[in-house]
Amino acid sequence: MSTVTFDTHQLIRELREADFTEKQAEAVVRIIARSQDGLVTREHFDLKTDVLRAEINGKFTLLQWMIGILLAGVMSLILKAFF
Repeated sequence: MSTVTFDTHQLIRELREADFTEKQAEAVVRIIARSQDGLVTREHFDLKTDVLRAEINGKFTLLQWMIGILLAGVMSLILKAFF
């Protein structure tokens, strides 16, 4: 999994300039650093895309069968009416 890197010291300095205390700034940086391990990556989306694609293909197959049966029924009624 790829990680996003950032300058923690720079972030602490920026938070300090925004009137965070040293403890608050360090806590925020620790939380951000820990949260990078749980970032959603492209692999998460690829898995969901494959599942959705399979589900959609299954629905289209069902619809194709239903349309085929419907057309066969209509054709049989048309043929019966004229012959």
